[in-house]
Order: sequence, then structure tokens, then C-alpha cells
Amino acid sequence: MNQYLITAYDYTDAEAFDRRMAVRPHHLDGAAELKKNGNYVFGGAMLNDEDKMIGSVMVVQFEDEEQLENWKQSEPYITQKIWETVDIKPFKTATVNS
Repeated sequence: MNQYLITAYDYTDAEAFDRRMAVRPHHLDGAAELKKNGNYVFGGAMLNDEDKMIGSVMVVQFEDEEQLENWKQSEPYITQKIWETVDIKPFKTATVNS
């Protein structure tokens, strides 16, 4: 599996936060599906100084780039214009010996 670090910042227009909150249940349903399929490693919201969500960070894993592209085409935060910028980099989770 290839892992990817996704760093995404939300749009900043006046309706952006309300749009995020309206789409959020669909985004979380998608993340649950990714987890069920073994594609979700971890993720969460980035917050500003007022604890307001302003973006997201996720680590996902897919067999190939085609699966990553398919996910991007169906991710509600992309298709519904929640994330204004989306940066995707190859990633590898560190293995730590205890």
C-alpha cells in the first residue's frame, strides 16, 4: 500500500464554514468507509486560534495512484468546494520499537 499525507485548507469566503458544516456528515461517512476498507490511517481538522475548523489533515493509503484519484473524485470536501487547496504528498508511517 502507498500512503499519502493530505493537507487541505478550507475556502475563506463568508459561507465557507457553514458549507463545511453542511457537508461534514458526508465527509465523515466517506472516512468511515475508507477505514472499513483499510484505506484510512488517521485524520482530523486543523483549527485556528479560536478553535474553528480551517482545514484538514489526513493520512490515507491506496494500492495505486488510480485508487487515490478515484477517492479525490468522490471526496465531498473536494467536490463541494470545502477545501480550497489540497496538497498530497507520499508518506510513510514510522515504525517505532518499544
